[in-house]
Amino acid sequence: MSDKNLVYRGKSKDVYNITEGSYKGKYRLVFKDEATGYIENGKAVFDPGYDTVVGEIPGKGAIACRFATHFFQLLKNKGIPSHYIDTINDNEMIVEPATPLFMQVESPGFEGSEDLSNLEFTWRNNATGSFWRRYPFVKPCKNINKVVEAWTKGDVDVLITFEALEETGAMSKDEITTSVELVKNIAEIVSQEFASKDLHVIDGKFELGRLKHGDGKIVIIDEISPDVLRVCKGYSPDNNGDCKVFKQCAVTNYSNGKRTIKNKNQVRASDFIDIFL
Repeated sequence: MSDKNLVYRGKSKDVYNITEGSYKGKYRLVFKDEATGYIENGKAVFDPGYDTVVGEIPGKGAIACRFATHFFQLLKNKGIPSHYIDTINDNEMIVEPATPLFMQVESPGFEGSEDLSNLEFTWRNNATGSFWRRYPFVKPCKNINKVVEAWTKGDVDVLITFEALEETGAMSKDEITTSVELVKNIAEIVSQEFASKDLHVIDGKFELGRLKHGDGKIVIIDEISPDVLRVCKGYSPDNNGDCKVFKQCAVTNYSNGKRTIKNKNQVRASDFIDIFL
């Protein structure tokens, strides 16, 4: 498809406007093989919890598309609306056009001002990743009961509080409440689905938006795939839901004022091919 129909180019997929045929007026999502992560000892380590593209995993786009298809169909069966319409190729999906949650800049004449770009909502079953880096007083992999956070979506994601979203007018209190409830409901469905395969979802992130055709109700958009989930093997919870094997799994470091945390039992994106497929 020509780039003239390109609506958005992202880290994991590109979005195109369909201008002809039976899906005219809809969007086509093209899932890519590019993957985010970090560089360690000169080598790419793929991790969906990071924002930087560090390489490609052949076939990852097709795996992500199949995963997204599985979960969007599962949500539909459970009565949870999304923008999903159909999957037409290994790495291509048709969706309803939607407007991500955002806010236009109020004073564009001031240097440095900019729009609030698409919001993403993270949810966390356990304390790891950026959550643990920000709150290192919490033991790694502690059960945090699907804590939901809002982040700006861009080259560098930035945490934004729900109070700030309300007071700035980016979202109303009711919209925030609805969004958090929606994210937690979907997170529970996703977590249970992975648990049926003896796998545990550590955390994930969803993008919400409003369908352009309809009553403006907030629904889940974008994707549910290995690109937005961290999943681990060998999860062993105690009575509080804290993982009992975190001392063998979590590896932390503190150097030059920066904290890092890694999970040794995390499922690699390339291993997702045998799950739900």
